[in-house]
Formats: sequence, C-alpha cells, structure tokens
Amino acid sequence: MYSVDVTTAKAWAVRWHEGQRDKAGQPYVTHPERVAGRLSAPEEQVVAWLHDTVEDTGLTLREIENTFGPETAAAVDAISRRPGEEWEDYLRRVKQNEAARKVKISDLIDNSNLSRIPAVTLRDVDRQLKYNRALRYLMDME
Repeated sequence: MYSVDVTTAKAWAVRWHEGQRDKAGQPYVTHPERVAGRLSAPEEQVVAWLHDTVEDTGLTLREIENTFGPETAAAVDAISRRPGEEWEDYLRRVKQNEAARKVKISDLIDNSNLSRIPAVTLRDVDRQLKYNRALRYLMDME
C-alpha cells in the first residue's frame, strides 16, 4: 500500500531541503510549504511537498515511487525539469499530468511573488513575466 500522507511528504521535504536557502535567504522548505498550502487534494499536496526534491536533492523517483506510489512518482517526474530541456517542452510535459499541472501552477504563483525578494532586479521582473506566460499556458485547458 502506498502513502498519500501529507505529513510524511512534508517530513521528507524538510529533510531533503535541509540547509538550502531561497533567493530571499529563507529556508527553502518554506517554498514547497506555500505551494502545498494552495492545494486541497492530499495527493496534490504530497506532490507539492516533493516537487523540487528530484531536481535539487539526492532523492530519486524510485524512492518516491516505493513510498508514495507510481502516480505520485509520475507527477513528480513530470514536474522535474531535465538538464538541457527547453522551457516550452518542459511545460508541455507538465501539462500532460493533471497533478503536476496543478502543482506547477501553484509553484509559478509562489515564484512570481516578488514581495519575498528584498531587492528586486530587472532579472526578477523578467522571470516573473516568463512565469506569467507559463501560468496562462498551464491554465488554458485546450
């Protein structure tokens, strides 16, 4: 039996992101916490807590699958950008997995919040515009 236990996913995120900091200098784990907080389904919250672990830590998809199941692992895989992958290709892949799409929308909303950054630069504004275009694409259900 696989776990859809949000508490376990949160504990994994806290452990795997330990010592990491975001662009504002805050503990990185506050990002997946905010992403998960925008979602209501436990399955999506689990994916939200784990969404950056494969890209940014040593956690593997196999470990996620062994604990949380193949659907969770597939969603985390879909939301994990591959090295050298074009942004548009990545977004198309995310959009094909409903849980990953919903988590990525929440992720983009959080990453677009410039009020978290103490000194906003033009690069931050450009990134926000890129994320806003991605949000429109992911929210278009056609």
